Amino acid sequence: MARQLFELVGTDDRRFSPYCWRIRLALAHKRLEAARVPVRFTDKELIAFSGGTTVPVLVDGPNRVRESWAIACYLEDTYPTAHSLFGGPEGRALARFFNLWTDTQLQPSVFQSIIGDLFQVVLPEDKAYFRKTREARLGRTLEEAHALRPEKLAAFKAALTPLRLLLAEQPFVCGAKPAYADYIVFGTFQWARMVSACPLLQGEDAVLAWRERMLDLYGGMGRGVQAFDDAA
Repeated sequence: MARQLFELVGTDDRRFSPYCWRIRLALAHKRLEAARVPVRFTDKELIAFSGGTTVPVLVDGPNRVRESWAIACYLEDTYPTAHSLFGGPEGRALARFFNLWTDTQLQPSVFQSIIGDLFQVVLPEDKAYFRKTREARLGRTLEEAHALRPEKLAAFKAALTPLRLLLAEQPFVCGAKPAYADYIVFGTFQWARMVSACPLLQGEDAVLAWRERMLDLYGGMGRGVQAFDDAA
């Protein structure tokens, strides 16, 4: 069976999930091919075989793996002779930190900064589900959350401080070359630029320069998508 990556889809075939982008880049890093299968927010039955309701899901022969961190570890362990995502156990532990930091500190601020724009690129048939589930998560309406954008952007920019200092000293999060920690963080920025023109990064920002380098990786994979110009 051919390798398949199940990933979230929105309008105009936008594959914007930050978690799916982590794995798209991880596969490219490993020089592994995978057919990309679109999944709507309400297409839960399409991925029921995985034992969960979220993407990404990787099908690799008889193996079914879900959740981005588990997939990255699976790729590293299953294909050890391909380019390493982590560079050893210490690198894997450090990447796990970036995974947790991004999920708990970086991504929530971005989510609330772009929520109003994100809703606009959700497929029409998914909008009722998206509104219900996201408003329950936020504890407020999408419109109320969108009104908090200035406050959330300020929190986001503050959270970037250690990343900005790091990238002022080296071209990638992982040093001279990108690896999985870069892909984790980049997924959040790619998600934002694919759904919103909100300027997350501006001017001579080291994070912006890093993001531009990330967009150029693997033949410009990150650039060849429907996206907004969110840098000012």
